[in-house]
Amino acid sequence: MAIKKEYSKDKTVCRVTFTLPEEIGQQFKTIALMGDFNNWAPKANHFTTGKDGSLSVSVELVPGNEYQFRYLCDGETWLNDPEADKFVQSPYGSENCVIAV
Repeated sequence: MAIKKEYSKDKTVCRVTFTLPEEIGQQFKTIALMGDFNNWAPKANHFTTGKDGSLSVSVELVPGNEYQFRYLCDGETWLNDPEADKFVQSPYGSENCVIAV
């Protein structure tokens, strides 16, 4: 798993790319990036498979903020990313990942 942050020249936007290895992608039919930046919408940001078999999705976020997120696989299995900047308790008894941009 990997998280890459790329800031615009004027630092007003940060493009964040989330990447999952092929091994995780082979376990599920669909994987969605869900977080407070997309109102936890399961259809907003889906991972796509690259030429090397890894999966990725990118979002543009406003710098100076922290965003909670998780991955929803096949509509029922939640995954956290160990590369997250930190983790916080969710209201549902689990932990959410946090990305700081």
